[in-house]
Amino acid sequence: MSDILSRPTVLVLNRHWQAIDVKSPADAFGMLAAGSASALDITDDGMRPVKWAEWLTLPVREHDLPVRTVRGAVRAPTVLVLARFARMPRRRLSFSLRGLWERDGGVCQYTGRRLQPGEGNIDHVIPRSRGGASSWENCVLACKRINQRKGDRTPDEAGLQLLRAPSPPRELPASAFIRNTLGIRDWEAFLVS
Repeated sequence: MSDILSRPTVLVLNRHWQAIDVKSPADAFGMLAAGSASALDITDDGMRPVKWAEWLTLPVREHDLPVRTVRGAVRAPTVLVLARFARMPRRRLSFSLRGLWERDGGVCQYTGRRLQPGEGNIDHVIPRSRGGASSWENCVLACKRINQRKGDRTPDEAGLQLLRAPSPPRELPASAFIRNTLGIRDWEAFLVS
């Protein structure tokens, strides 16, 4: 049961119904009980916001995640709507292989080839051994084979050319960072593919 309560399975919407975050059912129950959010009761006929007291009375359906309590099973919400928060937060990617993958679109910056997971790594345009920094301005996503061939040289010395000069990614709406990796059906209406 604790796994169900701690997994990030609840999509959080601002009061304009824009996806801004993901929470656990434990966090969602706290927000519902405090009155800072409503849960969406999503059915084939539509969706409606439901407050805490009514949520506790809703039946647990076949596809719902049930949370067992001393008073019986309670449906874990999948989507929350915040009562007062209206902004769309903006975020910047964090510097990492995953961040470079996102910034460079999963494309090797030397060959232009779309890479499969595990085929790419971080290339320091100016090698670290020559004082190159681990930064957005000096790192790109590169095919492992090309990066190994480049070794401790600059792109010019290795006979390579960058598709574009590396730069920090721009800030994006928080919704751009939300992925439905668990395939939660109720999220589909709120996330851009």
